Amino acid sequence: MKTIIAALIVLFVLLQFKLWLGEGGMKDVWALDEAIAAQTDKNVRLKERNRTLSAEVDDLKQGLEAIEERARYDLGMIREGETFFQVVD
Repeated sequence: MKTIIAALIVLFVLLQFKLWLGEGGMKDVWALDEAIAAQTDKNVRLKERNRTLSAEVDDLKQGLEAIEERARYDLGMIREGETFFQVVD
């Protein structure tokens, strides 16, 4: 009887080892949970960036003010009749 109980205890320990530390065990599940959380955070940031870019594209398609702002700040352009002043320290 003692040998059967000892064999069952050994079998139980081996199954627990496989459950917690084996391939596809809890250790892998925890690692996948962390990877999912990291990817979810990254997706949220990318969705916000895409929303911002989409709003900018819509603004550029519909309004001339956004195009003018881009031309002024990125390309240094000025309107006809305006005077350009450059201040140097």
